[in-house]
Amino acid sequence: MGYPLQGIKVLDLSRVLAGPFAGRMLSDMGADVVKLEPPEGDVTRLWGRKIGGVAGYYHQQNAGKRNISIDLRKEEGVSIAKALASQADVLIENFRPDVMGRLGLSYETLSALNPRLIMLSISGFGANNPDSRRAAYAPVVHAEIGLLARQALISQAFPADIALSVADTNASLHGLVGLLAALYAREQSGHGDHIDLAMVDATVVTNDGMNYALDRVNHIVSNEVYETAAGLLMLAGDFKYVWHQLSTVCGLEDGLPVGEETPLEAKIAARRAAAQYFFNTVCQSREAVITALDKMNIAWGDVRPASDIGELASVQARGTITEVDDRAGGTRPIPQSPYRFRRYQAKVRGGAPHLGEHNREILGDWLSWSEADIDKAHAVLMTGKR
Repeated sequence: MGYPLQGIKVLDLSRVLAGPFAGRMLSDMGADVVKLEPPEGDVTRLWGRKIGGVAGYYHQQNAGKRNISIDLRKEEGVSIAKALASQADVLIENFRPDVMGRLGLSYETLSALNPRLIMLSISGFGANNPDSRRAAYAPVVHAEIGLLARQALISQAFPADIALSVADTNASLHGLVGLLAALYAREQSGHGDHIDLAMVDATVVTNDGMNYALDRVNHIVSNEVYETAAGLLMLAGDFKYVWHQLSTVCGLEDGLPVGEETPLEAKIAARRAAAQYFFNTVCQSREAVITALDKMNIAWGDVRPASDIGELASVQARGTITEVDDRAGGTRPIPQSPYRFRRYQAKVRGGAPHLGEHNREILGDWLSWSEADIDKAHAVLMTGKR
């Protein structure tokens, strides 16, 4: 079983999450992903627990890649980056839209050297508009497109960021779709392309509730967590649906005389009290609660801390968490590639690299440089392990 992207060369200039995550997925599918970092390194090398000299956040997003450390503030460094881009199939970057041009690495410049190059540029608000120069991290996009306001409305709490950098990951995954489409199209045309992908666009199109906002419909489906004899459970569906199933399938009554004069709030309160009584008293065990929910066809999930993810049966069966070399003589857990092919394989292929770890290797096999040329480059441009 081979890898579907075996033989594809990817030059990854990106930082933090949106770009690195896309590069990690390409590596899992067999691409040779070379992460280019400045001498000071990606800031995420400082985030999380360090094992074997590699921080946890960097470890997750850059596993399986090779690394070259180049100072793009130097003319010689830009020349090396151009040489690497001339050999690459894909280049990923997530600077602000004008940075690559100022570095002398615009798509126009690089595609003149390599017409087959496919370049993915991820930014907060996209290129060539009044917001292009704004600094944009995921929480900023979450705020701007209404996710924080929607969450505050549901929780009746002061607006706060959501617990997942969804603007980054959405942009990364949509970037992958664009890259793979461009790779397929290149097989027909022989030409590369430049994908200008904005985090705001990717998150808006992926927001399944955006239709309500665009149509000015005040509709919010709020899934809720219930205290039950089985522990805290998230039930899929708003309370109106849960009550419908409780009353029609399980024959539950709210116990409140209902007439036209009965206030709606009183009806809802009575039904919530009846539901709580059912899940905690009528159902006196976890087995009884789960049996009732399955009978009502209500999807449920345990509210568990992420550190207990290994207890989930599907995670155990699918190997969702795997182990890789921890660079210190042992192994370290990491999320496995999510892709399960029938005829190909996809998997994390090693731990994350040290800064500049593959300098010599990459200059040799990508650019065919001599040992003397590589030594000279190290002395002038690079830091990190050789």
